[in-house]
Amino acid sequence: MIVINFDEYNINRKNILQDLPTSVFVYPTDTIYGIGCNALDEKLVQKIRQIKKTAQPFSIIVPSKEWIYENCVVTEEAEEWIRKLPGPYTLILPLKNPKAVAKNVYNIKDGNATIGVRMPNHWFLALSYILKMPIVTTSANLPGQDFMTSLEDLDLSIRNSVDYVFYDGPKRGTLSTIVHLEGKKVELTPRHDLKPIHKKIQFPLNEITLTRKK
Repeated sequence: MIVINFDEYNINRKNILQDLPTSVFVYPTDTIYGIGCNALDEKLVQKIRQIKKTAQPFSIIVPSKEWIYENCVVTEEAEEWIRKLPGPYTLILPLKNPKAVAKNVYNIKDGNATIGVRMPNHWFLALSYILKMPIVTTSANLPGQDFMTSLEDLDLSIRNSVDYVFYDGPKRGTLSTIVHLEGKKVELTPRHDLKPIHKKIQFPLNEITLTRKK
């Protein structure tokens, strides 16, 4: 396990970006720490399932808003929420292109595939953008345990199973708000009292501000 901060990432950026598509890693977001991997790699996704001991569907960090429009069904209501990104929200959308992620990532109910998408307001989003790669996002803890708030309380079994930990200091946030956009009406599942972060993120990503192309 290699622990790196933002400055160390910038120094070793080229090598790290080469490694990430075949790695499992812990990383910070605008809410809590997550554990993830290349969402297109079925074996890596399965490794995270084994680490987390879960069969629940995973959400993903997406490289851009265009990725959402290309691979998900976007209604007018969904488009309103997409405009709020990046931010502390997980949007549950119908997945129209199942090949956009590994088949053991998304949820299937009554024959219909859905996926949770995230664009955290955090510098780590840049890695997904640069690599053009969706990243699995799930909390960096085992079932029934507290969320990781600092490097010291990262579970030992997770420490021993990941390749990188991108460490951003202590975090006291909670989970993102789930916004259900896959049904006939919008439903919210608030999971925190954390206020959205509006500070400028530390990289120039013009594409993040895009709305749907007309």
